Amino acid sequence: MTRTDLGMPAFPEAAREAVRDGVLRANLRHATHTIRDKRARAVAELADWDRLRAAGKAVKDHTLRHLDRYLLRLEAAVTAAGGTVHWAVDADEANRIVTELVRATGEREVVKVKSMATQEIGLNEALEAAGIAAYETDLAELIVQLGRDRPSHILVPAIHRNRAEIRDIFRAEMGRWGRPAPDPLGDDPRELAEAARLHLREKFLRAKVAVSGANFMVAETGTMVVLESEGNGRMCLTLPETLISVVGIEKVVPTFRDLEIFLQTLPRSSTAERMNPYTTMWTGLGPSRGADGDGPSAFHLVLLDNGRTDTLADETGRQALRCIRCSACLNVCPVYERAGGHAYGSVYPGPIGAVLSPQLRGTGSAIDASLPYASTLCGACYDVCPVAIDIPEILVHLRERVAQGGPVTRHGIRVRIRPTHGHTAERAAVRAARLLLDRPGALRAGERLLARARRLAPRRLPGPGRAWTDTRELPSVPAESFRDWWTRERGTPQ
Repeated sequence: MTRTDLGMPAFPEAAREAVRDGVLRANLRHATHTIRDKRARAVAELADWDRLRAAGKAVKDHTLRHLDRYLLRLEAAVTAAGGTVHWAVDADEANRIVTELVRATGEREVVKVKSMATQEIGLNEALEAAGIAAYETDLAELIVQLGRDRPSHILVPAIHRNRAEIRDIFRAEMGRWGRPAPDPLGDDPRELAEAARLHLREKFLRAKVAVSGANFMVAETGTMVVLESEGNGRMCLTLPETLISVVGIEKVVPTFRDLEIFLQTLPRSSTAERMNPYTTMWTGLGPSRGADGDGPSAFHLVLLDNGRTDTLADETGRQALRCIRCSACLNVCPVYERAGGHAYGSVYPGPIGAVLSPQLRGTGSAIDASLPYASTLCGACYDVCPVAIDIPEILVHLRERVAQGGPVTRHGIRVRIRPTHGHTAERAAVRAARLLLDRPGALRAGERLLARARRLAPRRLPGPGRAWTDTRELPSVPAESFRDWWTRERGTPQ
């Protein structure tokens, strides 16, 4: 993965700064609690939610096992429908392809549908370097762009901003990007939405090129599917003459029928709605598209790898590629609620970012090596995931990779990485535990000695362990071990 925010400090440092921001924590607490409560009510309405969840998992796992076959089928279907497919191995290649496609039209500006993939590769910055202006049209993404900010949530990128802050951003910045904000402008949500609508309308009507992502791609038909809540996506997908979609290769599903599952689980998990307000589908140019029809006359699909094939090679970690970007895991995570999305140093924050980013980017940087530890392992993320990604299992798996090193796949080649610096004490403790647990007699003697000396047990640990006991109490040592209790109560074990 070649486009990242690797200038960020490691998660503990970034989170330490974030938790000191009272306004940020209040914004996050209010927003996440509201969203997750609504989601819980929406999910409870479906008696077969567990079966839908299992079905979504099964479809995704099947597709990932046969991803090569379905991607080739998708390419053939898109091409047969009049579209053009491009393959991008990394962020640099994807940015180059999109830049060249825009330049070929002679245009110098594009409108964009909210897209995690284009944020992942830094497309806006690449286009800007080529003299092409990219305008975000999703309301939250517009707030982030006008504020020269970074997204902090998958579904609600501006979740860290309150209404007063958004009003101030609109007042100060809208005029520099196009139509200025109305004067006066208050912080009522309806006023803010109307200001954004007026600002964006002229861009929709003027733009000749649009860039989008896709929530799903149907291999059977070559159909692209975009789910959104505001209608801005549909404006971008129908008005411009050229449409370029940048989509991760894991977003493919085998058949049109498979969408039935995800069109039920994604809205309820993300926006807590029974049905998505705007679901736009298109297949190539479609029968009515072209010079005399509605919609774009040219469609380009850029299939993005950017570390996904390497992630697929990891039997445990590959389940992160099931993710449908609903953000439910962020809204229940106690760490995200307090630290916010920026602390993760990636466009994928929260629990899913803690397992996805270190796989796409590797664990060579301080920020990526720290992300698997940005969790309490409480399991709430797994409980709400609509495709049953066992995020705690992947977190533990990645922690082992960071601390112990070992074989991984990088750029399609199997290599062995060294342990990350700073985990010497952890490795020594694990080795000592392994030696002790392999010797039952030594373990029994150690347990008895610890029980007899329990009155001397310290309340705080020395050295590296002090950081742990600064915020936690050491568990008290029991008077006898479980082994001794069992022998006393049940007799000598066979």
